[in-house]
Amino acid sequence: MFARLLFYPTLAVNCCMSKFTSRNWYDPIDETVILGALPLKSITLKLIKEEKIQAMISMNEDYEMRYLTYTTKELKALGVEHLKLRTVDLTGTPTQENLHLAVKFLLSHRQAGRRVYLHCKAGRTRSTTVAVCYLMQLHKWSPEKATNFVKSKRPQTWLRGKQHESIQCFYDSLKFS
Repeated sequence: MFARLLFYPTLAVNCCMSKFTSRNWYDPIDETVILGALPLKSITLKLIKEEKIQAMISMNEDYEMRYLTYTTKELKALGVEHLKLRTVDLTGTPTQENLHLAVKFLLSHRQAGRRVYLHCKAGRTRSTTVAVCYLMQLHKWSPEKATNFVKSKRPQTWLRGKQHESIQCFYDSLKFS
């Protein structure tokens, strides 16, 4: 309930930060992943046209995307494959199952040469957790190296205790660790 109450005020802060500071709405992490904030309809069209996005992972609850973003069906009509992995805002972290699904999705699109927009509301916590796990699996990096790499590309990322625990658990599940 707390996250729902703060959704629109914090989204407004994100919009202001993007407009009036050096904070970007989205940032490329590598040739496959673009990590960012909620893909509002106008931003989605820009991502498709300019960034060549062909897939999207949403780490949001349904209410966060209602009215503001394209639906899965609308994205499909635009040529974008959509994976929705519900994760609670502010206090949540992706489940291990969802982290593995998201990383598998990213790696399959990477292999096919397609770009993926990975987002939550602000592109700072939930989606960043996925990006870190993707880089760990792809490059066999430690959690620290992958986290620092993402922070170098998107400085406003904000991982807290729960996210670090999820990242460590994912790392521990990889066969090379």
